[in-house]
Amino acid sequence: MDAFWEQWGNLAYVAAAIWAFFEGETFVLVAAAAGATTGVIDPWILMISVWLGSFAGDQTWFTLGRKLGPSALKRFPRANRQAERAAVLLDRYGVLFVLSFRFLYGIRNVASAVCGIAGMPHKRFAILNFIAAGVWAGSFVAAGWFLGSLLGPTRLLWVLGGTAVTIIIIVVGRQLWKRRRRPAEVPGG
Repeated sequence: MDAFWEQWGNLAYVAAAIWAFFEGETFVLVAAAAGATTGVIDPWILMISVWLGSFAGDQTWFTLGRKLGPSALKRFPRANRQAERAAVLLDRYGVLFVLSFRFLYGIRNVASAVCGIAGMPHKRFAILNFIAAGVWAGSFVAAGWFLGSLLGPTRLLWVLGGTAVTIIIIVVGRQLWKRRRRPAEVPGG
């Protein structure tokens, strides 16, 4: 990660913002941890970059949800299921949901669109989204920086590698388990 920053300079912060536009927790954690161990990455610029990228991404999804409505989600069954969960949480928790959906696994990508579909006022969503994006950016940069400082470069690489292997094993295992649980198809019928 530090080599990427050294090679790309300030454009690496633009890449971080673009990454945060779509997703980005892991990227932000790793970049901040690398910054803590090497000093190449400025945590404040990283935080502002991913803050703005995350804010812009969720504003985009909100606007698409507002303009396209529920019909846009019907094309994507998985997104539709996630949107239903997000709508229940939005209805139940309102402002708290908007401030926290970035931290809820599995619904972040559709939560902003759901807020738009639900008719939340644009200005209200923008203010809450800006605050939430800042909290998200600050917390993930701080967590990554803390981990990098705590572990140092060598142990950090081992932890990241071990985490990646664990995630791969879980994803593959989950897919195999789902495949095993599906009923066998009857030939010719």
